[in-house]
Amino acid sequence: SDDFTLMSPFGGKPTRGVEMTSERWEAMGRFFKNGTLEQELVQAYAAADMVVLALIERAHGEVGGLPAQDWPLRVTLVYRREGSEWRLAHRHADPLARGISLE
Repeated sequence: SDDFTLMSPFGGKPTRGVEMTSERWEAMGRFFKNGTLEQELVQAYAAADMVVLALIERAHGEVGGLPAQDWPLRVTLVYRREGSEWRLAHRHADPLARGISLE
C-alpha cells in the first residue's frame, strides 16, 4: 500500500510505499540473485486488525554482484487488515543476527 514503510538493512531513510516503483523492484531483483531463503519465526503477536511477526531470515545467494554469501537478518513485519485482506504495513530488517559483544 502507499503508506507502507520499509527500513532496509542497508540503513538510510525509510522508504515509503509510493517510492516502490516497478523499476525499484526490478533493481532489487538484480541485486539479490540465485539464492535461498529460510525464515524462523521468533514471536508472533496478533490483535483484531494487526499482526506483528519477529523473524530471523537466513538468505544465501549473490548480493550486489559478489560471490554467494550468507545474509542473515533480524526482521519485524507488521500486517494490518484492510477489509478481508491482510496488507504489509511495515518491514524493518537489520544485519545484527549474529550479535555484537558489549565487552
